[in-house]
Amino acid sequence: MVRLIMGAAGAGKTKQLIELINGSVASENGSVVCIEPGKDMTYDISHSVRLVNAAEYEVVSYDRLRGFVSGLYAGNYDISHVFVDNLCKISGNTDLHEVESFLTWLEKFSEKNSVKFTVTIGMDESVATEGMRNYL
Repeated sequence: MVRLIMGAAGAGKTKQLIELINGSVASENGSVVCIEPGKDMTYDISHSVRLVNAAEYEVVSYDRLRGFVSGLYAGNYDISHVFVDNLCKISGNTDLHEVESFLTWLEKFSEKNSVKFTVTIGMDESVATEGMRNYL
């Protein structure tokens, strides 16, 4: 399962994501991971969530992010939910067709490994491609 949350800057995406992350800690049986582009959520989410600052690992493209997510899972098969805050900022790429391709890959990864993904993108929903709309 892949869930996409979109909205312009200041629309409350990160606040919504923090609530979802903290709620998932109580409801998930496995490990919860949050990948963010910096250290903004350090004090806002539960200490039991594995918070990953993508900037520390130079995850600067969708290909690298695919490898990074795969590596996280390979190192911990107990991961049940991965949250990705500000996908385009992490990847350094706002091309909507590449975003759609990455979300499609996440969906396949999710089905194969029983991992849920929740992703935020700092763009208005009106610009989403048809394929991206499947995850809204």
